[in-house]
Amino acid sequence: MRIVIIGAGPTGLGAAYRLRELGHEDFVVLEKASHAGGLAASFVDDAGFTWDVGGHVMFSHYDYYDRLFETMMGDAFTLNDRESWVRIMDRWVPYPFQNNIRYLPKQAAYECLRGLMHAQLRREKDPREARHFGEFIDLVFGEGIARHFMRPYNFKVWAYPPEMMNKTWIGERVAVLDVDRALRNVILEEDDFGWGPNNRFKYPLKGGTGAFYERIARSLDGFIRYDTAVASIDHERHIVHCADGTQEPYDALISAMPLDLLVTRTLTGSVPPEIAQAAGSLLHSAGHMVGVGIRRPCPSTKCWMYFPDDNCPFYRVTYLSNYSPYMTPDQSGRNDQYYSLLCETSESPCKPVDHEAIVEDTIRGLEASGLLEPGERNDIVSIWHKRVEYSYPTPSVERDQILSTVIPWLEARDIYSRGRFGMWKYEVANTDHTLMQGVECVDRLLEGTPEQTIGIVYRTTADGRGAAEHARPKVAGSGEKRLQVETRQPPTPVMRGREG
Repeated sequence: MRIVIIGAGPTGLGAAYRLRELGHEDFVVLEKASHAGGLAASFVDDAGFTWDVGGHVMFSHYDYYDRLFETMMGDAFTLNDRESWVRIMDRWVPYPFQNNIRYLPKQAAYECLRGLMHAQLRREKDPREARHFGEFIDLVFGEGIARHFMRPYNFKVWAYPPEMMNKTWIGERVAVLDVDRALRNVILEEDDFGWGPNNRFKYPLKGGTGAFYERIARSLDGFIRYDTAVASIDHERHIVHCADGTQEPYDALISAMPLDLLVTRTLTGSVPPEIAQAAGSLLHSAGHMVGVGIRRPCPSTKCWMYFPDDNCPFYRVTYLSNYSPYMTPDQSGRNDQYYSLLCETSESPCKPVDHEAIVEDTIRGLEASGLLEPGERNDIVSIWHKRVEYSYPTPSVERDQILSTVIPWLEARDIYSRGRFGMWKYEVANTDHTLMQGVECVDRLLEGTPEQTIGIVYRTTADGRGAAEHARPKVAGSGEKRLQVETRQPPTPVMRGREG
């Protein structure tokens, strides 16, 4: 079987690595960029700061992924305790917001509690029957939490109103809250911040998230064709036509390119209008990544932070230099001269962004939200800006119906669309999910093993864990966020060894 793989991101690399592992070498990976990693790649700017394309952290639901990470990285990684916060109303609230409303001003906390009690004690409709994410928010959280956080924050992230989104994606992504738990947290002044599967995570010691995928790519030397864009795919003759004039015949095609572009712009031959129309109606958002490198010791131990307020354009900021001491120009490992902030802003037709002003707007937003102190702008020594057209696959209300039509049509023609934008399922779009989509697709093609990840449906659980039937992260639940005095210097991340 001749297999052609489009894309050397996590999905394509996972598929290619698994093919080699099974002894199958009749394949090629076509990558339009000059490097591997896709949206999980990392870049070093001229000043020596390392930047990821978005705030990636490495936690896994799969033993296979964990073993592959250990094989590729050896001891060259850090192990970090998550410390995530919400910046709202000029104060820091521990993540998740809805579990820690006691940190809000009293009036806002009262509004959140009152809305929660009205929503849940007078509920006339089961949230599982909500027509869309917006209705789910109102039924579960009530007016106060919806107005202060859930609606403004989710619009900043997704760049679409929640009424345009389904609710099937939320299992591990949104912490639900009942009245009893909310009252206990407020009245007994209890912190409630251990929610979610990623409260402890790994990170490459050097090279950012992309270092892991670069090592996988090096193990596939000779099988990846870089700088090779796909011009068209003749699905009837099973031939991929590349922009450089070459052709690649295939028996099976694994594609990680965006599903809408695959169907509407890349396939040649007969494509039913209803298939093209369905694929073309999928929604996505673009993303602006702005990295700010500062010549000062890092003032915080935080990992990443969420920003629902309108005094800044970004929805998330990551202290990327806290993930590893080798993310800045100081390569001594002391991590005491520089720090770096990675800021993410979404864009869509519903939420336009001024491309010329986004860098300055980001810096002003950092000042307005208190992340940059007065005068600290003068200590900025590096600015990095990258826009990606495909950042988040939007779980629109119509998405599942679209996928149930388009994916089987493609597979009947030996095309297997997988990955973050190949499958378009945000709930299984972490890097471990997408790598495993490639692995499982190969197992299906060569060994007849049913795929698991693409069919995972996450349940909503109280702690964000055990939401689906798959292997549990080895370190999940073992790290709790630390409430620390913010003037302390950040500790050096736990080292598991030296760079090999």
